[in-house]
Amino acid sequence: MTVQIAQRTLEDLGFADVLRALAHRCRTEPGRERALARPFLDGEEQVAEALELVAEARRLAQEQFSLPLGGVTDLRVALELASKGGLLEPRQLIASAQLLFAFVRTREALEERQHVVPRLAAISRRLPMLEQLAVRIDRSFEADGEISDRASPELREARDRVRGLHRRIKGRLEEMLHDENFLPKLRENYYTIRNGRYVVPVVSNYRGEVPGIVHNASQTGQTLFVEPEGLVGMGNDLAIAQSVVTEEERRILQELTNQLGREATKVLEGIAAVAELDEAEAAAVLAGDLRAYAPEFVGVQDLTLVRLRHPRLVLRDTEVVPNDVEMKGEARALVVSGPNAGGKTVTLTAVGLCALMLRAGLPIPAGEGSRMPLYRSVHSTVGDAQDLSQGLSTFSAHVVMLRDISLSVGKNSLVLIDEIAADTDPREGAAIAIAVLEELLTKGAVVLVTTHLEELKALAHLDPRFLNARVGFDPKKMAPTYKLQLGAAGASSAIEVASRMGLPEHICTRARDLAMNAGGALAKALAAAEEDRRKLQDELERAKAEAEEAEQLRKTLEEQKQQFERERKARLMRFNEEVAAASEQAASEVQELLKMLRAQANEKAASEARAQLLQRMEEANQRAKAARAELFQVEAPAPAELRVGAWVRHSGLNKDVEILELHGDQALVAAGIMKMRVSVSELSGTRTAKPKEAKFPERNKQAQQIQRAKAAAPEAVEATNYRCDVRGMRAEEALTELESFLDRGMRSGEEAALIIHGHGTGALRQAIRDYLAASPYIRMFRPGENHEGGDGVTVVALRA
Repeated sequence: MTVQIAQRTLEDLGFADVLRALAHRCRTEPGRERALARPFLDGEEQVAEALELVAEARRLAQEQFSLPLGGVTDLRVALELASKGGLLEPRQLIASAQLLFAFVRTREALEERQHVVPRLAAISRRLPMLEQLAVRIDRSFEADGEISDRASPELREARDRVRGLHRRIKGRLEEMLHDENFLPKLRENYYTIRNGRYVVPVVSNYRGEVPGIVHNASQTGQTLFVEPEGLVGMGNDLAIAQSVVTEEERRILQELTNQLGREATKVLEGIAAVAELDEAEAAAVLAGDLRAYAPEFVGVQDLTLVRLRHPRLVLRDTEVVPNDVEMKGEARALVVSGPNAGGKTVTLTAVGLCALMLRAGLPIPAGEGSRMPLYRSVHSTVGDAQDLSQGLSTFSAHVVMLRDISLSVGKNSLVLIDEIAADTDPREGAAIAIAVLEELLTKGAVVLVTTHLEELKALAHLDPRFLNARVGFDPKKMAPTYKLQLGAAGASSAIEVASRMGLPEHICTRARDLAMNAGGALAKALAAAEEDRRKLQDELERAKAEAEEAEQLRKTLEEQKQQFERERKARLMRFNEEVAAASEQAASEVQELLKMLRAQANEKAASEARAQLLQRMEEANQRAKAARAELFQVEAPAPAELRVGAWVRHSGLNKDVEILELHGDQALVAAGIMKMRVSVSELSGTRTAKPKEAKFPERNKQAQQIQRAKAAAPEAVEATNYRCDVRGMRAEEALTELESFLDRGMRSGEEAALIIHGHGTGALRQAIRDYLAASPYIRMFRPGENHEGGDGVTVVALRA
């Protein structure tokens, strides 16, 4: 069904300002014309297609890409002349070449991005590819607009002849100006051009002595501009040559014009396509400036506008308070009340403009998640409708507007009425307003109305089709907040507004006294309800503030937790790196000592090497102990409770212990039956509770003794897949292989190994076991079990 928008509505809402803003963002004159004439679209498919086109242009803008429309000028009149055989000027032909080049650049750019912007690419295919014609025209002109010698060989030849004649004439004149007999006859020593002929300024007294043609004279007549007789012939040749050049230039212009005229239809179609692309890009820029989005509208019946802002106020760069407007379910009429100058009319016209913008295929200045029906018609009465030419008062004109609207609305119409029935007796005006609104709702319209009438505010409590809304008023600042609150009726606050506008205070005080007793039961009930609502609103805002504060605290704690976790992981990484480096260094030192021991092969050297090895082991153990303590502090950062009897964590043992004594930075601790002195820096807060002492300790004595016996027993060593086979090797060769094997095992973190040496004479087995007994790598070793290979293998446990 055709969209019906009255001219009065367009003027009331100021839709022309939106179209002017759209046109202002176009870069071509055809684009601006198209924007100013942007139509309202009939169906959902057309609106969806227009919005998708704008969305594609916004995607290009997000990529910092702008359509290459530079050089596009409006040549529609020139093309019409060319198509009829007229002659275009050089500047028009140059502009046409730039236009054709812009067609090519734009089409190629959009074809490259057609997977992202398929609709824009489809429009660009209407741009004609006339690059050869553009090159032909472009090569025919110089940068300053003069026809180039490249335009035709005939033009170059004619111009060469003209240039040659100029040089010859100037040469002859230079000779004459240097002739001492000729100079006294001249007013000044120079030559010039008059009427296209070269002349010299001759003193009039010497006219008879300088034969030639007089082409001009000074105002006083004392100087005659004479073309010397000897130059007349060359001057005639020059005039003929110049006429040939002029004729050839005109022929070239006509040829280029005819070529362009033959393609005029395609070029005009291209200009129309450029205008469409330009308008789409301008709509994308406008949507970005308005921070606008496309609402959901297909099959939508409810109205939900999230963070709505008035587009005209945003375009003026005015600070705008965003508001939510919502009508769902049975609600079909929104009654907006509140103080004057509080934003009621702004809300009304903002909704109306959004309805028009959506019908025109433009995103609206509301947030994501907004929903708006496609209204079939939009009607409004905003402002003073007084018409003196027809003898209508303000109220009479308003009633005429209400009559016309009630006769033209239907299902899916949007009606916007500002200050309905305000300029008459309040009781009769309220009756008229209620009757009109009920008629509009009966016909299926959606209505937004602003009012100060108490009876209309009460409708929301009596009829579910009506919903109250109010614009806020700050009683502390005595000023409107421009914030729309749904579900509540607002007081007019007329006296407060009058006071703020400068009405004398004693008058305002008297008005308050009169107002206290003037209101009826309905007004007083509404005032009481409003006060209760205000108190509840204040409590809700305090609760929200506390909830936001709690949420902020939660976020802060979460950030601190994440920061601690990052630091813990970083220190753990450093610890692992330090342990790996220490292990590598220890293995290297052991390797060097073993090599030195083999090289010297004497008891004293072996003893010294063993001592050095033990020292290195002790240093490595101390470093590992310190690193474990540091890591323990990271993983268990709670401080230790340093007192006798306290239950703490010992980093070296990695278990909880009890403090027995404290002496400065040393402590005597007990871990079961074992006691030791440790540094207090190795102690940290425990993560377990201290075990309770048994009431009858003797009952568990036997079990404790068994447990201690188990703990004292050597740990069993299981066979492993990490094996070294030295069968068939000599003892020295086997020990070298075994040493490398154990080095690799220590570096890779193996806990056990299996050495296969066979039975043989037993010499190799004995040499290996003697070596293992002295090796710092070995915690213990044993012969293999029957299922492991018996005495032909040795199972070893490596030190951790």
